[in-house]
Amino acid sequence: MIKVLDLHSQYLECRKDIDAAIQHCLDNASFIIGKETAQFEEQMATYTGAEAVAACANGTTALQIALKACGIGPGDEVITVSYTFVASTEPITIVGATPVFCDIDEYNLIDIDHAESLITDKTKAILWVGLYGQTPDTDRLMALCKKYNLYGIEDAAQCFGYKYKNRRVGNSADITCHSFNPMKNLGGVGDSGMCSGRKELIDIARFYSNHGRNDKFVFEYAGYNARVDNIQAQVVLAKLPYLQRWLDRKHQIAQYYNSELADYYTIPKEHDWGQHTYYCYHMDHDERDRVRADLLNKGVETTTQYADPSHLCPAFAPWYRGALPVTENKAKKVFTIPINPHLTDAQVEYIANMCKQVA
Repeated sequence: MIKVLDLHSQYLECRKDIDAAIQHCLDNASFIIGKETAQFEEQMATYTGAEAVAACANGTTALQIALKACGIGPGDEVITVSYTFVASTEPITIVGATPVFCDIDEYNLIDIDHAESLITDKTKAILWVGLYGQTPDTDRLMALCKKYNLYGIEDAAQCFGYKYKNRRVGNSADITCHSFNPMKNLGGVGDSGMCSGRKELIDIARFYSNHGRNDKFVFEYAGYNARVDNIQAQVVLAKLPYLQRWLDRKHQIAQYYNSELADYYTIPKEHDWGQHTYYCYHMDHDERDRVRADLLNKGVETTTQYADPSHLCPAFAPWYRGALPVTENKAKKVFTIPINPHLTDAQVEYIANMCKQVA
């Protein structure tokens, strides 16, 4: 069976670096906060080009503390997409704000025109998602935020390493939220995350990640226990030097899929302002479930993505404001095939051939 995710092969490639990172934390009994966290934040600020970085426990928490840092709470509205994992949406409700769901465009990214039409005097922020491995037009979104005096918050969980107009994801929005879950472009051996962006906001986010304090006994805010695990932070840094090679390999695989499968499926559209990181390779087919079953029988694992968009989930029923036609149509048809960077050329060719055979 060719799996969608192959974390074991990834581990074997950088095993010495990962093991050394873990051993360092064990040898120094350094598990939470301290110089390892500071090192992580410094190196990630350098990599992303952001003014500042605040490490935290996971990508969902990053969104939550980002919203809090922007002062968003009850009575505020946040425009966001429904076609995403619920982790993009639930932090809005957790801080007491109202999610206002926006439709997507042909790139599966936020429909900026639709987003602008949803702005009211209660809107406090636009929260967009770099879905599948590329960002929407961040400059246009930030111009829109400036026009209406809104915060721009980016969920970059799926596009770490992406360059938007030659700028790394992480320094264009007011706050960008990152996830280093093991399945992401760059992941630990457990959960971790961070916020990057404007220093004045990141400094507040750092308070919220550590019980609202900047000193052992001085609590400025009512915060969260959302600190990064130093072992995870060190593992992420150990894998960082491998990231670009992995992204390049996935992009190479994607271009092969594109050339082979365009006549059989609706394949991903790629913006020309950056190299798509292909967090996953998604395709549309009117008979998705049948195709997936046929591929499984031929030894190719697949997954579905967001078959239940947030606005149709029971958890978000209180905030339902009507249908999102592009989102709902996409959710019925999309699925993903393996694109991990450790696939051999023979495996990639087999996957493409089987996809053509069952289409």
